Amino acid sequence: MEKKNMIIIGAVVVIIAILAAVFATGSLTNNGPTTEFSTDFMAGSFSGDVVKADTNESFVASYTDNEHNITYNLTTLDNSSALMEIYQFQGVVGPEQRSYNGNDWNIYFGEAMPVVNNTTDVNPNQSMGIIICESQQETQGYVIYAIFGDLNKVNFTLNTFGDAYTNYIEPLLKTVSLKQSNDVPSVNEEFGLSEDEFKEQIDLIHQVNAGNLSAIQG
Repeated sequence: MEKKNMIIIGAVVVIIAILAAVFATGSLTNNGPTTEFSTDFMAGSFSGDVVKADTNESFVASYTDNEHNITYNLTTLDNSSALMEIYQFQGVVGPEQRSYNGNDWNIYFGEAMPVVNNTTDVNPNQSMGIIICESQQETQGYVIYAIFGDLNKVNFTLNTFGDAYTNYIEPLLKTVSLKQSNDVPSVNEEFGLSEDEFKEQIDLIHQVNAGNLSAIQG
């Protein structure tokens, strides 16, 4: 496969890899328990009893609500807006735009099947809901991935009206404070590309979105 098509065709692997990593891991009222968290780049409070998972990355943090089968992956990088262009190209819905606690957020929705033993489970009863919250600040971007692993426990919709958003994501965003960090990873490095190579990928996405399908042929 030519390098120019690598992200466009393969970017969905990013979300699938996240799902595969967390798959092993009822609605909550606003009067339920909360769990405070703090990382080097973000702080806030989750709805429910949430525990931190061990990670080896300075700019990645993962938390799990075992009772409701929700996993939260938090990260920061230099250009989260560019990252979301790729996800939008792959079919996530949105963005809905909200402002909470002085931060402007773009909120995206998607669904996926879990990956087990490198295969996608096609049982519709095991579909997973995904909400991605992204905030691009002046020199740094922030992303929250919320993965709802059991849709029998939490009502999930592809908008801001379902319980997944109103009972878990909105209360979280209302508490989040963002911290400025030094030497955050660049989005191109996350894909193993140089700045020029990554720019080429984004330019190709723009061409395809404009109707030029020949941009990725050959």
